[in-house]
Amino acid sequence: MASTRNTEGGSLDTDETDSSDSGAVELTESAAAAQLPQHSFFTRLYTGTGAFEVIGRRKLWFTVSGVIIAVAIASILIRGFTFGIDFEGGTKVSFPRGDTSVTAVEDVFRQTLGRDAVSVVIVGNGASSTVQIRSETLSNADTAKLREALFNAFQPKGADGQPSKQAISDSAVSETWGGQITKKALIALVVFLVLVGIYITVRYERYMALSALAALGFDLLTTAGVYSLVGFEVSPATVIGLLTILGFSLYDTVIVFDKVEENTNGFQHTTRRTFAEQANLAINQTFMRSINTSLISVLPVIALMVVAVWLLGVGTLKDLALVQLVGILVGTYSSIFFATPLLVTLRERTELVRTHTRRVLNRRKPAPARTESVTTTEEPETAAPPAAAMSAKPAPGARPVRPTGTRAGRPTGKRNTRRR
Repeated sequence: MASTRNTEGGSLDTDETDSSDSGAVELTESAAAAQLPQHSFFTRLYTGTGAFEVIGRRKLWFTVSGVIIAVAIASILIRGFTFGIDFEGGTKVSFPRGDTSVTAVEDVFRQTLGRDAVSVVIVGNGASSTVQIRSETLSNADTAKLREALFNAFQPKGADGQPSKQAISDSAVSETWGGQITKKALIALVVFLVLVGIYITVRYERYMALSALAALGFDLLTTAGVYSLVGFEVSPATVIGLLTILGFSLYDTVIVFDKVEENTNGFQHTTRRTFAEQANLAINQTFMRSINTSLISVLPVIALMVVAVWLLGVGTLKDLALVQLVGILVGTYSSIFFATPLLVTLRERTELVRTHTRRVLNRRKPAPARTESVTTTEEPETAAPPAAAMSAKPAPGARPVRPTGTRAGRPTGKRNTRRR
């Protein structure tokens, strides 16, 4: 594009401004980009247009997941687990609380049997609250002696509102029963993982099966680490809840994998997006669904914890709610930030995905500028001006320039008198 300007001699000079034009184009494009609508965080979250980069930052998420697993393993090895009476065996004695305090119950237990109880806790609130004493396995004589001492010290009331020894209950659990529960839980876990692996391999493909099983292992290890770190008591209800959250985690992972499979179906025939970009788009498209599913699942669990801890004081419900709450949160994280990035990492090791990624990246490279070589021949000083200069169109209003050079070939203005 040429720009013209007037000079003192009345002529117009022409200047080539290609660089200024390119700068103007860049300014125009940046201005247009600035005028694009800037959507809010929640708008991008609900639309699922791929605005959140998860796969591109998978090294960060792998690092975070690795730290979580390292902390969980360290806690399990150092702190261990707090197993309930069902696993370790022992004797449990409980009675209505009334005006009893934990310190007073511990003193009565120590004075009666000459040793400390394993734990003394108050479960529930109000009139329905109870005192639960857990100790090592007691003989029948020691149990009867403890019941008599507790009745004389606290006078617990029965259903009729009168002091009654029947208000004090006791139960004994052997270690053999706890070992049987543990063995059956491990068998159920192995069978579950095998069936899950077979299903995902048949339904999808082996890389998705490996990623899903790795995510399940991550959920198991992280939940166990949380229980070890915080000191939650492990009971049979905890084992049941653990198997439940594995099903939830698998469900959330399958939702994301199903969208990944839909987006990457026949990906090798197009060069619009790479496999990783299609997987990242699938995560964005299922982001809101995963969050909504987790919220819907967490709310009743929180309600269950409130009812179990503050209203009813049922320890079994509390253990079940705790493991489900931890598992739902961990399962939602693993399906988005661990399973899918791991799937993409495994698939990118295949020749098909590597070749397709190279094709997409090569297609996005700008075309190299073509340079035309011009061959010039040496001419004497008296040669005519170049053809480009002769054919150049003069600016409007400019004075005609007389050509320089030899007089040969110039018109004389005389009529040709040669006979034909």
